[in-house]
Amino acid sequence: MILATSAATATTAEGIVRGTTSQADGGNVSCFLGIPYAGSPAGKRRFLPPVPAAGWAGMRDCTVGGPAAPQNPEVPAPPACKPRTWSESECLNLNVWTPDVAGSGLPVMVWVHGGAYLSGSGSDGMYDGGNLAGASGTIVVTINYRLGALGFLHLAELLGDEYVDSSNVALLDVLEALRWVQRNIASFGGDPANVTVFGESAGAAAVGTLLGMPASRGLFQRAIMQSGTAERYRHSEDSARITLELLSLCGLDSRRARDLLTLPVERLLEAQEKLVQRFGARTYAVPLPFQPTVGTPSLPVPPLDSVRTGLNSEVDLLIGTNLNEGSFAVEMRPKNPSDPPFEQRTAAVLADGRAGPGRAGEYASALGSILGAKPDGKQLLEAAISDAVYRQPSNRLLDARHGSLGKTFSYLFTWRSPAMGGKLGACHALDIPFVFRQLRSPEAEFLTRGTAPQGLSEMMSTAWAAFAHSGQPAAVGLPDWPLYGPGRRTMVLDEPPRVEDDPRRELREFWAAAPEG
Repeated sequence: MILATSAATATTAEGIVRGTTSQADGGNVSCFLGIPYAGSPAGKRRFLPPVPAAGWAGMRDCTVGGPAAPQNPEVPAPPACKPRTWSESECLNLNVWTPDVAGSGLPVMVWVHGGAYLSGSGSDGMYDGGNLAGASGTIVVTINYRLGALGFLHLAELLGDEYVDSSNVALLDVLEALRWVQRNIASFGGDPANVTVFGESAGAAAVGTLLGMPASRGLFQRAIMQSGTAERYRHSEDSARITLELLSLCGLDSRRARDLLTLPVERLLEAQEKLVQRFGARTYAVPLPFQPTVGTPSLPVPPLDSVRTGLNSEVDLLIGTNLNEGSFAVEMRPKNPSDPPFEQRTAAVLADGRAGPGRAGEYASALGSILGAKPDGKQLLEAAISDAVYRQPSNRLLDARHGSLGKTFSYLFTWRSPAMGGKLGACHALDIPFVFRQLRSPEAEFLTRGTAPQGLSEMMSTAWAAFAHSGQPAAVGLPDWPLYGPGRRTMVLDEPPRVEDDPRRELREFWAAAPEG
């Protein structure tokens, strides 16, 4: 637990902020919470790009986290997590943790939270940056951004050119937060020329999308993607269909689309939840109704295509996945008597994930060669979800980076959670408390059960921070971390950590052999 001991102040371009100085891993850390980085996105600004925050007179109290973006409660709610406070008009805020070390020009790590672009907050307990900042000598920033329909609803054809980027305003929020960092982080001791943007799940997908957004160039020098992808997007035709579906759930049609600008946010969230349920019934993987849209001013082409042609080539990248990314979708999906057998669900996931039809038997053989035994139905479905949603998009991004000016590193996290009798394995999001040194936080307890190895957490957080410092992940106890290249050398993060050549090669080759189109 971090206990407040004294006050701290900093002067930003917008005004003076007051935070607290507390004891954390490695020494004292000053913490500033809920700093606005952009103006209100409500009222006339709903669905429009962010604008810089207005200034204030006097000293602004920043000792309490700011509200999250509007969202529905997660079901089931994450264990030990308090209900989030949200506000449409005040959600564009961020938190800063800065260590008490001599000098200035510290590297900066900017965290983008996950939550399927539907939920989450930069103030969630597992993202408390105090321990990471104190132990590593880095400045940690966590941000909020617009979610769901408010961040991704495609309205260009319905409301006119002013809304041509409405389906990407969540990503524009992240860019505005990074511009705030450029303006202000030196006041907290940070180096605006040494910024690493990192995130997990949807947060990592946001990072992967930023790599393909022309406006992101120069705002960060390094990127870390935990369970992410540069392929989470839609074309405008698909985004427009989802908009019409949401309109209908709001009791509106295309002729009344402008009513969305004044619709109470609670009604919008109610319709949004119905849409999520519909998407959940259409997939055995992860329902993702809201995604950025390509062919728009801020995202003219698919991000992976931009990476292949050299956009942000100079950015260093560290990217990886957890071994059992799909276990939540398999083990915690409500039982439905109408669900087909696991093998049929696997075939559907493979087809949706671009593996092509009729290849389920081939996939089972590839997985069996890795396991050393014939996989059962649950193992098949879990692996297929892990591959389709997370691992193979990461592999394709690694391949797209071939020849980049920046360095590229790969990892696979394999420490298994003891939760649910070990059924979840190295599940989605399990890596987060290791990186943030929050293994004992109430939010992490469900997954770690007090058994997570502290040494592995120290190695991971140190390696992440070393990457932010210099572009080379390293830590005492870790083997030398090689560049990702033709040998596909990858750091396996477990006890003990080790380097492997092309882990799970058979599955990567299965997906690489998928038919075009």
